[in-house]
Amino acid sequence: MPVDPADFRRALGQFAAGVTVVTTRDGQGRSLGLTVTAFASVSLDPALVLVCVDHRSETHAGFRHEGLFGVSILAEGQEEVSRRFAGGGPAKFTGLELGRGTTGLPLIPGAVAHLECRVIATHVAGDHTIYVGEVLSVGVHPGRPLLYHDRDYRRLAPREPER
Repeated sequence: MPVDPADFRRALGQFAAGVTVVTTRDGQGRSLGLTVTAFASVSLDPALVLVCVDHRSETHAGFRHEGLFGVSILAEGQEEVSRRFAGGGPAKFTGLELGRGTTGLPLIPGAVAHLECRVIATHVAGDHTIYVGEVLSVGVHPGRPLLYHDRDYRRLAPREPER
């Protein structure tokens, strides 16, 4: 019996996720990027992560061409950056100063963490491709992550003081 797409979407909306911007480059070296909540660690040894990219995204082609991708784990307060990269087209980079990683990949300044990865495996799954990346470089920065739950951005509650 098929699952109702609306029910499926509502159910998945109950899973709170961190928010990332995943970046790469096209064949001419232009920056490409999109907002991704379908991001996960795969392995500690070797260090592997995965991202799921919609086939309709212009960024999808960059993964195939470049073979490298960056992950910026957004900090709370970076909702505007997330919304900007959720849309299509090159305008998402207009007026935004990007950082550059050790591989030259564009990275989002102010993120709580950056990873630079080399694609080592791809798996087509429905309307997305799962890209598994070997982590080449990591940067961790102080801050709290931006979260997404039930179709809205969320923040972690402050920690209760220990007694």
